[in-house]
Amino acid sequence: MSNINFYFKATYEESREIFRSHLQKIQKKWPQAELSTESIGQEQDNTIDMIYADAQSTNQQVLFFTSGEHGIEGYAGAAMIHLFVEEYLDQVDPETTGICFIHALNPWGMRNFRRVNENNVDLNRNYLYDADSVPTDVNINYAKESELFLPKGKIKDLDKERKKLYTELGKALAKEGYGGLKEAKGMGQFQFPRGVYFGGSREEETTSFLKSVQRKLLENFQRVIHMDWHTALGPTNEITMVVSENNPKDVKELESEYHLKNVNKFTPKKVKGDSTNHFYKLKKEEYPDSYLFTALFEFGTFGTTKKAELREFMTIILENHLYWEGTEKEEDRQWILNEFKAMFYPDEKEWRQSVLKEGRLGIESVLKTERILPQTSTK
Repeated sequence: MSNINFYFKATYEESREIFRSHLQKIQKKWPQAELSTESIGQEQDNTIDMIYADAQSTNQQVLFFTSGEHGIEGYAGAAMIHLFVEEYLDQVDPETTGICFIHALNPWGMRNFRRVNENNVDLNRNYLYDADSVPTDVNINYAKESELFLPKGKIKDLDKERKKLYTELGKALAKEGYGGLKEAKGMGQFQFPRGVYFGGSREEETTSFLKSVQRKLLENFQRVIHMDWHTALGPTNEITMVVSENNPKDVKELESEYHLKNVNKFTPKKVKGDSTNHFYKLKKEEYPDSYLFTALFEFGTFGTTKKAELREFMTIILENHLYWEGTEKEEDRQWILNEFKAMFYPDEKEWRQSVLKEGRLGIESVLKTERILPQTSTK
């Protein structure tokens, strides 16, 4: 069996079954480890699954992995949890280190190969520490270009639709500038439930669940080390660490300390409702004496050029349009779905091999620096 088939699964159910099977191995080091499942949403058998264990002697620190916040991205995230269990778990000291692994924060999205949940919510724009402090019309650039981001009738001819989108994107770039269009995308929006990047009109079930886990870890452990696994952003076939500006270190310091060449920072002023921002805010306001490292880890697909970013815009907009309005031609529907999968969960062997290689790099770089793994690998 190749590494590719061993780690990367074809369905949500298969991925979940593999995740649940990790418990047996984990219990050899943490006998008290438990698997819990949380039913999420209206449909049957969509669950968030979590394996949790306190440290054996003293809760000095906890390793926290999350996956599938953006549904379809959960397949690569689950592969990272599997990789860690297979290759690194034996290096962790259970006497002082607890573990918390979460599979499929957005099970509906993972099952249906969508990025959003069943309410069309981008969950990573739904974690508001104080929801009343964010006006629904916060994203001015998005509102200006809402026609670009909202579905309008069944897709009758994909070629014509793509040409039309390119024209509209060009107009938006001329009017708002490249930075303005990127900001419209990055911030999220709270006005248009059928639009892309919708942050929701209320707190989602997943959000409530993850907030409670964040609180539990900060309460129970002196140090929390959190790696949240994603796909799409960053250079193709490379890993990128994305941190909030709440992290006090600048990009150069982070690159040097964690031995990673791709590090991005974002500001809470321009990205609303991000889960790592909420984690930092919770720590600062309620657990100031604790230590927290939290970051997103992205496996790049399309790349970082402006052409690649326009392709990303097109893909997100067309997939949303398809979901709400459908297509007249089956081949058009399949093309959009294939393009969407190419952005978030490519079939290519080269990309999946790079995820394993770069994933190892990310795990070792971060967890050795944070003293979860020994400085010299025994693998």
